[in-house]
Amino acid sequence: MSRIKLEAPFRQFRGKICKHSDIIFKEMYGTQFTSQICNPYTGEPSAAQVAQKERFRQAKANVQALSTEDVAAYKAAYKNNPGKYKTLQGYMLAKEMAKIGN
Repeated sequence: MSRIKLEAPFRQFRGKICKHSDIIFKEMYGTQFTSQICNPYTGEPSAAQVAQKERFRQAKANVQALSTEDVAAYKAAYKNNPGKYKTLQGYMLAKEMAKIGN
C-alpha cells in the first residue's frame, strides 16, 4: 500500500477512477491510501454472506434509531473502555451487532 498526498484542487479523492480500475483510493483515520483489488469475488453471494449483510444492515438501522440517552450511554462506555475501536460509531455498531447475534 502506498501513501499519497493530494494538492489543490483535489483535497479529497475516494473510490475508483473508473469501474474497470483495480486501484482504490481511500482515507482511514486521516491518512490517505491507495490499494489494489486482487482476485475479486465474482460469484453469487452465499447464504452466509447474505445473512451477514442483513445482520449488518439491521445493526446500522439500530444505531441510527438510537435515542439521545442511548447514544450518551454508549459515549460514556466508549470513553471508559479504550480498546480496539477507534471511533464511537464503530463501537456502537459492534455493540448493536453483538445484540443481534448470529
